[in-house]
Amino acid sequence: MKKIFSAVCAVLALAMVFGMTSCSKKTTNEFVLGLDDSFPPLGFRDEDNKVVGYDIDLAAEVCKRIGKTLRCQSIDWAAKEQELNTGKIDCIWNGFTMTDERRQAMACTPAYLENAQVVVVRGDAGIASLADMAGKVVGIQAGSSAQEALDDAADFKASLKSVVEFAENITALNDLQIGNIDGVVMDEVVAAYNIKQSGRDFVILEESLAPEEYGIAFKKSNTELRDKVWNTLKEMEADGTVASISEKWFGENMSVIGK
Repeated sequence: MKKIFSAVCAVLALAMVFGMTSCSKKTTNEFVLGLDDSFPPLGFRDEDNKVVGYDIDLAAEVCKRIGKTLRCQSIDWAAKEQELNTGKIDCIWNGFTMTDERRQAMACTPAYLENAQVVVVRGDAGIASLADMAGKVVGIQAGSSAQEALDDAADFKASLKSVVEFAENITALNDLQIGNIDGVVMDEVVAAYNIKQSGRDFVILEESLAPEEYGIAFKKSNTELRDKVWNTLKEMEADGTVASISEKWFGENMSVIGK
């Protein structure tokens, strides 16, 4: 009797383990979007700690049309490709700058939004050009395209006193405000939105370091899902849905889908 009881307990224990394991996995109907949740207006947390933004609204509508349930998964941006390749997320959709290297490593959509890497400074700093940044301290988000743009601008980088890495742009901008650094290299779209919303005395230098295009990245082998998402976005562009979402977040239609 003890043996039978023990065997039953063992079976139940295994069932519980397998049950918990299956619950922890991503369901087949989920669309898991990986993002840096401090990247307004593309993807960020609002006052209720809910992930919102331009990219999130686009993704939510795409999921509605393809019969998927959207789940936003915050990730370490510096480890975004690893998160994608291990299957923890279905895509990187959060102001993801496409480069030749990234296009080769992942299955990327065409561009849906244009951007540029710019330098943000305090309005009272007396800095009006990239040349004025000589001998200054600049902040960047680790693992971002800003870092790549800075590396590519070799002469500009060499003119700086030092470069400080931050986990996200918001922290870098906070350090800029209190004077710990002299400038932040970051996405123009994000910088303009932050300045407008916060009212802080920041200025975007007119000269940019690099023009960019935002795309959505999937695992290299997952071209079927990439194409389904992209074709849905083109439908949304054609029926005016993308324009409506863009006007909500930017005050104008900034989409370059199909253009």
